[in-house]
Amino acid sequence: MTPDEKLLVTPAVAAEKLSISRSKLYELLEMGILRSVKLGTCRRIPVEALVELVDRLSEGATV
Repeated sequence: MTPDEKLLVTPAVAAEKLSISRSKLYELLEMGILRSVKLGTCRRIPVEALVELVDRLSEGATV
């Protein structure tokens, strides 16, 4: 990972990276399928959690 790469992204950025809608992203968060962290009132998604989700889906998991 390079120094300029972000470790946490906003839900909007996460949805864009996954090519899904923000509402679908929030659905995945609510179902516990995608991990996130809360910093005060801000919700952030670890980039690592996005990679883990894609890996699980690639292995045949369903959402």
